[in-house]
Amino acid sequence: MNTLSGRFLILTIIFVMLAEVFIFVPSIARFRQEYLVDRLERAQIASLSVLADDQLSDSLEAELLQNAEVFNVVLRRDQIRRLALSSPIPMPVHATYDMRDPTSFSLIKDAMRTIVDPKERVIRVLGNPVQDGGLLIEVTMMQKPLREAMVAYGLNILWLSAVISVITALLLFFAVQILLVRPMKRVVTHMQNYAEAPEDARRIIAPTSGVRELRDAEDALLSLQTQLTGSLKQKDRLAQLGGAVAKVSHDLRNILTSAQLFTDRIESSDDPLVKRMAPKLVGSMTRAVHLCETTLAFGRAEEPAPTLSWINLSTIIDDVIEGEILAAGDYDMEILDESASSMSLRADGEQLYRVLNNLVRNARQVIMSTHKPGLIKITADEDADCWMIRVSDNGPGLPPKAREHLFSPFKGGVRKGGSGLGLTIAADLVRGHGGRLDLESTGEDGTVFVIKLPKADVTLDA
Repeated sequence: MNTLSGRFLILTIIFVMLAEVFIFVPSIARFRQEYLVDRLERAQIASLSVLADDQLSDSLEAELLQNAEVFNVVLRRDQIRRLALSSPIPMPVHATYDMRDPTSFSLIKDAMRTIVDPKERVIRVLGNPVQDGGLLIEVTMMQKPLREAMVAYGLNILWLSAVISVITALLLFFAVQILLVRPMKRVVTHMQNYAEAPEDARRIIAPTSGVRELRDAEDALLSLQTQLTGSLKQKDRLAQLGGAVAKVSHDLRNILTSAQLFTDRIESSDDPLVKRMAPKLVGSMTRAVHLCETTLAFGRAEEPAPTLSWINLSTIIDDVIEGEILAAGDYDMEILDESASSMSLRADGEQLYRVLNNLVRNARQVIMSTHKPGLIKITADEDADCWMIRVSDNGPGLPPKAREHLFSPFKGGVRKGGSGLGLTIAADLVRGHGGRLDLESTGEDGTVFVIKLPKADVTLDA
């Protein structure tokens, strides 16, 4: 039987039978003791007739011995040993058993020895006479009738045990069916129905079991299904976002391409401010067009592999700072580049710009939401293994929820209405370089993110 209830049924029968075996051994020993004591009492009653009348006929004496199922009876009274009744013994005495004060171990041992010995044996039995009828009574008798009675008694016990085992097993079988198997089948059915359409929230299990262990299992399944359904919905949302981004990127590329053509003409203006701002505007347009052409927005697909080259870090940082200062407008915001102006590193310039731009923009937006003066610093150093770029701010720090889902899209947003995509994109781009983006510290004094880019062609351990 491969079912749980079937195996439980078989095990129940086996265990009940084992329990009955442990009961059987002392029971058969007790039966043997009572059988022998009964024969001693019968022999004593027969001997009383002899004591009352010494002139019993041989036929009457034989009848008394036959009724007592013994060959002879010896009584010891007043220190005198007297043969009360006697008849020929067919064979020598095989063993002597003392019933006066036997131990449990000796009773069990003698009972097992008797039941496994099918041969004709003559045994001697000693006991205490009842009603103070003497000091000792001794009889000799055949062992075979004793063994036959023990076997019959044992078979009755075994049959009774078998019936009890079957009834108990059936009761437990139905109890297991009702209390365990049916609730488990219901849980399995819920799992199968849920597996057919995991996006359907109506198929999530509703815990109803009154058994604590099964209720715990249902609660765990409820939590698992709820999280899985939420994750599937989020993935579906990301897939839809990817399709939308691809369409928007296609049309936005065409618009930015036209704007880039107009920007090229602005560069010929004689206005000093226009001349100074035009290259920055052209660079921003170029980056936007490149971004649309490669569809790098999160949710469309994995980021392409970075094109590594030696770049000047200060140039990238200056572009980021100018764009964010312009976005801050009249707000009291200071963004400082405290890296060495001569520091060069091997990276994809466009992707590193996006990483720094996301970090600085996030910091600026959070600080501006507090309506307090802001300070953002970008520092850089290096060791033998990697380059490290830190972006620190004096903002309010990250809330616990944002820290818990720091690099998860649509979960790690700090601002109200934020999607959390900026950090996710930045972490993905840094990971593409074989590096790491870590939250180094956060609190009331501000937040520090560190970018680590390996110098060798290896991936830094997470």
